[in-house]
Amino acid sequence: MSAAPPKYRIAVYNSISAKGLERFPASRYVVGKEVSAPDAVLLRSHALAVSEIAESVKAIGRAGTGVNNIPVEAASRRGIPVFNAPGANANAVKELVIAGMLLAARNVVDAVEYVNSLGRGAHFDKRVEEGKKQFAGFELPGRTLGVVGLGAIGGLVADAAIKLGMKVLGYDPEITVDNAWRLPSAVKRAASIDEVIRASDFVTLHVPLVDKTRHLVDARRLAHAPARLVLLNFARDAIVDEGAVAKALSDGHLRRYVTDFPSEKLAGNPNVIALPHLGASTEEAEENCALMVVDQLRAFLEEGTIANAVNFPSVEMARESPHRIAIANANVPNMLGQISTTMAQAGLNIHNMVNKSKGEMAYTLVDLDSAADAGLVERIARIPGVLSIRGIPRIEP
Repeated sequence: MSAAPPKYRIAVYNSISAKGLERFPASRYVVGKEVSAPDAVLLRSHALAVSEIAESVKAIGRAGTGVNNIPVEAASRRGIPVFNAPGANANAVKELVIAGMLLAARNVVDAVEYVNSLGRGAHFDKRVEEGKKQFAGFELPGRTLGVVGLGAIGGLVADAAIKLGMKVLGYDPEITVDNAWRLPSAVKRAASIDEVIRASDFVTLHVPLVDKTRHLVDARRLAHAPARLVLLNFARDAIVDEGAVAKALSDGHLRRYVTDFPSEKLAGNPNVIALPHLGASTEEAEENCALMVVDQLRAFLEEGTIANAVNFPSVEMARESPHRIAIANANVPNMLGQISTTMAQAGLNIHNMVNKSKGEMAYTLVDLDSAADAGLVERIARIPGVLSIRGIPRIEP
């Protein structure tokens, strides 16, 4: 008789799409908000404190793209991969960016507020006609859209803009090969962000918030903006220096600022269109994100496979043995040699192995011809630089 498959415990924060949670088989997973000693944490917007990451946690998954609400560095020090769902909400954000351009170009928000201010009474139709002249806008075809960041969202925005008849100028020094292949050939490549700002009617930002992108759009860059420029920020609030935006709007270096991140500093500014974090707020996006991250957590827990972890390399190896070990370690010299030597000294034969690194992190999957005992696992765990190690039993279908 084969051993019963392991039960994995998933602690869930926030409201996660039911269709995503259904991907955890009830026979092998315990899923809920009050799960003790969880193997993994699944969340959306919850600000996860280091103290909330139990000793039992092996993985963290966010049903979204950004991971600013997760202590990634602390997780890395413990050998815990942090998964996200890049591209799963890309279409939802793309649609909102296009909507943002139209709101700004056609003065839609101001026009709606004007109509609502008229109330009722005599000459309503006449007042509507008299007032509409002040809201005359412009059309998108022939205008230039600058896209900073050409990943999943930026690429879709560029493609949609081209189909609307716009010219597109793109900048992304770290574009991946896959994203470059998907990018429409009509996108013109810019040499710098400054070039994008100077040459565009609209600029939309689609970069992650890291140290080097904080206040990426600042007073110096906005000083070169043409008066016609509309700046759109559906990425992260701190990518833009809001004080510099307020001054640029006041000085006439910006026509509009359209953002998904309202702030007190810009509240009430008539040239700011602020939405309440609607970028990924569609049923489809929430479901897609949940499905993607749940599948990634399952693959990691059940097979040791890693895909879309922000702090780990992508690693996949076909299962060729029921005896698999997964090891996370610092990316330092001779680590793989020490691990394989320790296994050989225990009389174990390595059937297959894959090792990859990402920055300071490395990850190794090993299929053995026979089972490793607790003593071997403990000896490998004591190797300086090993952050985590676990055996992964095969789950029979």
